[in-house]
This record gives sequence, structure tokens and C-alpha cells, in this order.
Amino acid sequence: MRAAMPEPAGQSGGDAGRRAAGELETAVLAVLQAAGSPLSPAEVRDRLGGGLAYTTVVTILSRLHGKGVLDRRKAGRSFRYAPADDQAGLAARRLARMLDAEPDREVVLARFVSGLSGADEELLRRVLGEGDPGRG
Repeated sequence: MRAAMPEPAGQSGGDAGRRAAGELETAVLAVLQAAGSPLSPAEVRDRLGGGLAYTTVVTILSRLHGKGVLDRRKAGRSFRYAPADDQAGLAARRLARMLDAEPDREVVLARFVSGLSGADEELLRRVLGEGDPGRG
């Protein structure tokens, strides 16, 4: 009889197909972005495949909504979910939340800018110089 081999981190024998942390959120967001219109949890579950429990999908959707990544609207007794923004907008929201969590915004921004490549620094200067009326 062979000795049991240790399982890779995050997996157990019954969960060999289990997704890594964050991977399911990414998959759910990709389904919603590809849909082009709000989806119910059941529709998200069907498009994901893989036999996920309905409650698992609802939990992921609720978490993403709580993080501000998804918008939701009531539809009967359930909700329909859609991305709150496009990929660039979601990345900008993540950066803003990270910046909001720091006590000294000026130091964080200065460090960020000092670490940019020359091309990215020039791009940032150009974007800031445009005076986008949508900023604020």
C-alpha cells in the first residue's frame, strides 16, 4: 500500500477541481463583462459551468458588489448583476481604494511616480495635462 502523498496547498482530495482564491471572482467578473447585460446568479452559474452551488455564486456576486466591482438591481426576488465599470475603470477604483487606505497620500503618490518608467511618467504627465473635466 502506498503512503498518501501530501496535497498541494489549497486542495484536498475531494476538491481537486477547486479554484484558487480569487480565481472564482475573476471568472465571475469575466462572465459578466462578456454578457453585455445584467445577469442573475443562475445565469452566471450556468455560464461558469463546473457544477458550482448556487449559493457559492450568490456569495461571490455579493462580495464583488460589496467591493464596488458590481452593480446590482432587484429583479423579482433576486438581483441581476453587471460590472460597475470597464477593466480600466475597475483598476482605477482599486488604486483609489488602496490610496484611500494610506495615511499620507502625498508620500504614496510620490513613491508611485518615482517608480514609473520614463514612458509611463510621460503618459501620466500628458493625461494630467489634458485637464479631463470628468476628474474630480
